[in-house]
Amino acid sequence: MATAHQDRVVQEARGCTIVDVDGNSLIDFGSGIAVTGVGNSAEAVVRRATAQLADFTHTCVMVTPYEPYVEVCEELARVTPGDHAKKSALFNSGAEAVENAVKIARTHTRRQAVVVFDHGYHGRTNLTMALTSKNMPYKHGFGPFAPEVYRVPVAYPYRWLTGPEHCAEEAAAQAIDQISKQVGAENVAAIVIEPVLGEGGFIEPAKGFLPRIAEFAKENGIVFVADEIQSGFCRTGQWFACEDEGIVPDLITTAKGIAGGMPLAAVTGRAEMMDAAHAGGLGGTYGGNPVACASALGSIETMREMDLAARARRIEEIMKPRLRKLAEQYDIIGDVRGRGAMLAIELVKPGGKEPAPEVTAALAKACHLDGLLVLTTGTYGNVMRFLPPLVIGEDLLNEGLDVLEEALAGL
Repeated sequence: MATAHQDRVVQEARGCTIVDVDGNSLIDFGSGIAVTGVGNSAEAVVRRATAQLADFTHTCVMVTPYEPYVEVCEELARVTPGDHAKKSALFNSGAEAVENAVKIARTHTRRQAVVVFDHGYHGRTNLTMALTSKNMPYKHGFGPFAPEVYRVPVAYPYRWLTGPEHCAEEAAAQAIDQISKQVGAENVAAIVIEPVLGEGGFIEPAKGFLPRIAEFAKENGIVFVADEIQSGFCRTGQWFACEDEGIVPDLITTAKGIAGGMPLAAVTGRAEMMDAAHAGGLGGTYGGNPVACASALGSIETMREMDLAARARRIEEIMKPRLRKLAEQYDIIGDVRGRGAMLAIELVKPGGKEPAPEVTAALAKACHLDGLLVLTTGTYGNVMRFLPPLVIGEDLLNEGLDVLEEALAGL
């Protein structure tokens, strides 16, 4: 999932820095893979979680419910796109949320097929491995996988053969044609997509692609599922990435940034869809753990009070020009992309677009040795992604970019 830095054992993390057992300090451009957007050990998260720990640690909401679970669901209804009646179910991980979204869609539509996209990542359970595009390391040797999963093209502007200007229209047409001819729209329960593809390489689909796919889903009674596990909770400069093109998904899956570091995930969606499953059909022993729920309430409180969506946009204003300047200096940087505090550079061999995963790994290692924690990603292993905490100060942000610049110069 990310470049391993096993030579650094963490002793402490505060805000936007990580300190190892040897006293070395790292500027955090990873946020635990988009988890600690409010900063590590954020005050409101610690305060609320500590208070909840003193009250009770677990009862299982399906047996004896409690208020923090309900409060998280109420917050999700407020912050997710759309003004329709909504309900939420809470789980432990992103993969679990995606899997339950598929269960809900299948129950609601009484159909079986699920459509996903090239370069998509949705988890490591058996069903979500089937939904995930990349073989190594996520799927290799772990099959057979769940059936009735179909993969179609996504609008990847940098690598679209006829150019980015044709990408949205052609990719949407190809995807819809394949669904219609190879699966049959009337057989599709759900279309599942990340509004910004995470593990696939921080791919921002060409403008117009997502609205056309969402429109096709609506026309054919297909549940449109936005997987916002990595892109959600202010990360892209809005509460959720799908808001950029005005998309209101039927179901939205969340995790990672929801709870400031505690394990929590959710499916939020149209009430009539969420009610489709029979009583007891959705759930789990730890789903919506009270301490995790308290942490989520602290995390959402921080996002709202500090306007972290605006902070993410400011991070983009600082980072993107510097990354673009580096791209002008170094021809190994083929593309600069992303939104808000979800940004990336794609590294290629000079003179073309052949992926350069070895250079990407070397660059990440050099940054790490010089005090900057960065993560690699991408179907081809050649994308460096930047996920700084949304609370990062501008001086520290620029200091991290200085490290990146020096590492590039030293390659």
